[in-house]
Amino acid sequence: MKNTGAQLQDFLDKMLNSTAYQRGNATEYSPNNVTFNSASPLAGKRIAFLGSLVTYGFAAKGKSFVDYLQARDGVQVTKSAISGTTLAGLETGGYLDRLEHDFSANSHYDLFVCQLSTNDNRHGKVLGNITPSDQWDNFDCSTTLGAIEEICHYVRAHFDCPLTFYTCLQDDPAGQYANLIAQLKKLQAKWDFTIIDLFHNQGLLASTAAHPNAMFDDVHPTQEGYLKIWLPVFERELTAILAS
Repeated sequence: MKNTGAQLQDFLDKMLNSTAYQRGNATEYSPNNVTFNSASPLAGKRIAFLGSLVTYGFAAKGKSFVDYLQARDGVQVTKSAISGTTLAGLETGGYLDRLEHDFSANSHYDLFVCQLSTNDNRHGKVLGNITPSDQWDNFDCSTTLGAIEEICHYVRAHFDCPLTFYTCLQDDPAGQYANLIAQLKKLQAKWDFTIIDLFHNQGLLASTAAHPNAMFDDVHPTQEGYLKIWLPVFERELTAILAS
């Protein structure tokens, strides 16, 4: 369901006035105050990030784990993230549109990282189906799974680098996001990508519970959350992926 303008403004007002937003985005957590680690195994790695609000840093003043990887680890990042966008669909500014326009075909990435958006369920996008193992193009990009396969195909064809999807935190009472994750895992055998599964990461969930200002709500981290909780996970996971 899409928010009306009034609903969106109410949400923004609630966020900006919340204790978690104000304390979790204190100056001490800014990427500008992070010390660069020249010994990081990620230093100099060229990594592309495609996503929506979590990759952007919606509740963290536009700063996410991507910006901390750049500040602390010296990752050369290309970040394309617009809040509220979906995997499925060919709309201007959507995942597939930005995949084509925001990443140069002449770039030589060490890794391409894509957020498994929580917005497809919220916007009522059709899940779709996984295509046969011998189908490598002509996907139904109006569906979420078709769009994921198109991303896999595009990254392989244009960048020839490893691909990683990461999942997000979300209250998921109906199990829709969990089902999408299950389908993503089924696609691994066909497309040979890796998954950073934050949704099922019990350590991350426990750390989040111990830091009340790490998240504005069930989906959106603050700068404190990205710095203290998400960054170490991504440093560890990305290092392992690039070393494999």
